[in-house]
Amino acid sequence: MESIAQSLLSTDKDETAKEMLAAFPKETEEVKQRTLTTLLEYVEGCKNIMDTPGRYLVYNGDLVEYDVDNMAHLQKVHAFLMNDCLLIATWLANRRGTVKYKYNALYDLESFALVNVKDHPPMKDMFKILMSPESRIFQAENSKIKKEWLEILDETKKNKATKEKHKKEEIEVPNSPVRLEDSLSTNPFDQEETNPFESEEAVDLSLEWIQELPEDLDVCIAQRDFEGAVDLLDKLNEYLKDQPVSLKVKELRVKVDERIRQLTEVLVFELSPDRSLRGGPKATRRAVSQLIRLGQSTKACELFLKNRAAAVQTAIRQLRIEGATLLYIHKLCNIFFTSLLETAKEFEMDFAGNTGCYSAFVVWSRSSMKMFVDAFSGQVFDSKESLSTAAECVKVAKEHCKQLSEIGLDLTFTLQSLLVKDIKAALQSYKEIIMEATKHRNSEEMWRRMNLMTPESLSKLKEEMRSCGISSFDQYTGDDCWVNLSYTIVAFTKQMMAFLDEGLKLYFPELHMVLLESLREIILVAVQHVDYSLRCEQEPEKKAFILQNASFLHDTVLPMVEKRFEEGVGKPAKQLQDLRKSARPVRVNPDSTMSQV
Repeated sequence: MESIAQSLLSTDKDETAKEMLAAFPKETEEVKQRTLTTLLEYVEGCKNIMDTPGRYLVYNGDLVEYDVDNMAHLQKVHAFLMNDCLLIATWLANRRGTVKYKYNALYDLESFALVNVKDHPPMKDMFKILMSPESRIFQAENSKIKKEWLEILDETKKNKATKEKHKKEEIEVPNSPVRLEDSLSTNPFDQEETNPFESEEAVDLSLEWIQELPEDLDVCIAQRDFEGAVDLLDKLNEYLKDQPVSLKVKELRVKVDERIRQLTEVLVFELSPDRSLRGGPKATRRAVSQLIRLGQSTKACELFLKNRAAAVQTAIRQLRIEGATLLYIHKLCNIFFTSLLETAKEFEMDFAGNTGCYSAFVVWSRSSMKMFVDAFSGQVFDSKESLSTAAECVKVAKEHCKQLSEIGLDLTFTLQSLLVKDIKAALQSYKEIIMEATKHRNSEEMWRRMNLMTPESLSKLKEEMRSCGISSFDQYTGDDCWVNLSYTIVAFTKQMMAFLDEGLKLYFPELHMVLLESLREIILVAVQHVDYSLRCEQEPEKKAFILQNASFLHDTVLPMVEKRFEEGVGKPAKQLQDLRKSARPVRVNPDSTMSQV
């Protein structure tokens, strides 16, 4: 029963085919061209389509386009398949006269690959056109029309490829016959001349994988199978490595070089900052490794570093400025130096065999550090934070910078050289504040002993002096809550030692003279005030009290400043020693001047 049914069906098909052929004879190319011209009158923006000679219509029909990523319905289109290209036109909502469609895109048949999409209800009867670096997916009205599109598209692509191959073979100049007199010539140059393509047959390009290589590369590029594409190229290069160069090899190389260009463009796009920056440095490894395999390590290095620079900049920009400055700096340093460390490790892994790229990474690291310092200084120095806060922030940055030494990258000098201007300005600004405050207190000086009123206040002051390094402060305290020093001298001592401590936290060699001169100027303000008071005071009791304060400055405070400076810097400060010697108080007699500057 089955065989009878099949025979009847085949007979019906043959008869139907004969009837269709009789009713609709095969169209000539001229008729097809007229049909295409007529159809294109309904498409807006297609005046130049028929300028190409020999172009005619093969097939056309309505399709529905869907989004490749989320399969959302996009638009209704009409496709015109010609013998050398595919035209996509969109439907016009507001028609004007006979115009129904609007030009959307024109694709050369060699520029895309055709892929059958499996049915996943309700998404069915679909096929995909793969291009570089995009792709489009269309749905036919039913499975029959989808099958016709796939078969006719595939056949048309093959016909075009065959036709171009025949054209190239016709263009080839046939070998001219060798004349007898030429063969008898004794010219050595004539004897050495051979047909440049006589060894063409030595290279076998008829292998199936070589014939399908250009199309396979298109599919790999469209499907983002970069490793597969580079593997195919390596396989071809290995096969042709020791083979003679023939015309067919050159033609193949031209086709392959075009695919290499497309693949490079896609890989470059993958590394561009416009792409998503999530995933860290590892997300770029795939594209970078394939560019290196293609012999473009310099471009891969440049794009990798640009990508990471954009990622770091974005992360810093997204960091919210809220809360205390020190908290913000902790977050900023953590983001920047962690990202720098990860980038360095990924760079070392990706470019292990390309030592010439390491200089580019060093340059990039310096430029990234400048970006970090701009954000750092804008928050710490431009906002006029206190010197103690600035010192803590710089200390945090230095500690994070030292972490880079584990990969052999030392950017401490770069960080210091970028911060030196702002730190110098901060030191000088705070120096001016201390000098102004000291002068203001000096103007109101009455040279009286301090009365702290409560034992708690006295204990607190003693603790503050011990933290300043003055352990002998107890000898200046009297009965109850009295201190045998003036308020001006005690306040100056606390400010002076605090400035020194913060300055040493900020210290590096470029700031040596700035810190030293600042200390000297601050000390001179106090010393000159004591000297002036000794010269002007007439009461012996007050002179003795002033001299006691001068002795405290000379014998206790200044030596402690010198000691701490030497410990923090690593060498003594001769300027401070000379200043202390010149400011030594001497007792002549109660009625004479009791100081010497």
